[in-house]
Amino acid sequence: MAAAQRLLGCILVRELDGQRLEARIVETEAYHQSDAASHSYKGRTPRTDIMFGPAGFVYVYFTYGMHYCMNVVTGPEGEGSAVLIRALQPLTGQAVMEKRRRMGGVTATNGPAKLCQALGIDRSMNGHDLRKPPFMLRVQPPVPAADIVQTTRIGISRAKDQPWRFYIAGNPYVSRP
Repeated sequence: MAAAQRLLGCILVRELDGQRLEARIVETEAYHQSDAASHSYKGRTPRTDIMFGPAGFVYVYFTYGMHYCMNVVTGPEGEGSAVLIRALQPLTGQAVMEKRRRMGGVTATNGPAKLCQALGIDRSMNGHDLRKPPFMLRVQPPVPAADIVQTTRIGISRAKDQPWRFYIAGNPYVSRP
């Protein structure tokens, strides 16, 4: 859970079609192999292999037969853990993100599937090292604890009572305050 909180405020930088897109992470959810809602819960499989480390890589999955969602792998090698990126606040290239989503304002990046579409994230990015272009994580100073809201996860059916969702208080880009 510490990693999910620590990722808040960090910046994702994406080079896409000659454009530089930057967005601040404003909402996250933690998942761990001990958690029935985690893809890694039933152990290491070809699909979940990337979740078992090392940290700092992207785990992308396809859901509902139509959407991609991205996670940052966070645990030590051999431990299946990752943090779902749930919402982003555009900083640079907002018009490009909005065009890719065909909608503007907060609705362009205020959900895990929305932000993947806005940044052009799909299964081809699975296993990508976030220290290397064209998709990088720029670590920022921690968000003060007083500015972080902790709540139960949303959009899942198992282990939904775990308080492993975090977001920056008052940020309009959060998917569901």
